[in-house]
Amino acid sequence: MDHDLGADFANAVAAKDHDRVRALIHAEVDFQAMTPGEFWHASCPDEIVGVLDEWFGEDDLIEAVELLDCDGFADRKRVGYRLRVKRPDGQHLIEQQAYLSERDGQIGWLRIMCSGYRRADATTSATPQAKR
Repeated sequence: MDHDLGADFANAVAAKDHDRVRALIHAEVDFQAMTPGEFWHASCPDEIVGVLDEWFGEDDLIEAVELLDCDGFADRKRVGYRLRVKRPDGQHLIEQQAYLSERDGQIGWLRIMCSGYRRADATTSATPQAKR
């Protein structure tokens, strides 16, 4: 395959392109995710779009993909992505790590771990090095 499903998924999420997300997800997907306060499950593309709508609502403007890192190992692919999101209460960063497996050219198995919304102006005791 000449494209990376993980990068395509991350970019579709960032663009809130629900049609593209649906096209990337297999009809019988096995999806689970964990956000700071909840576990999420879905078994079809429309349910995943519904989850994304809850994560990134109408008032959440995704301004940029600040980090996109793709890799693969064994039969899995991994994509990490960091989004800059403008919300009514200010700028936030959100980071997600996703693991996926391909099925018939689409994402057939998907697990996402989410950092939750973090204030963009928050300081931390350690600053990670960005991967280039």
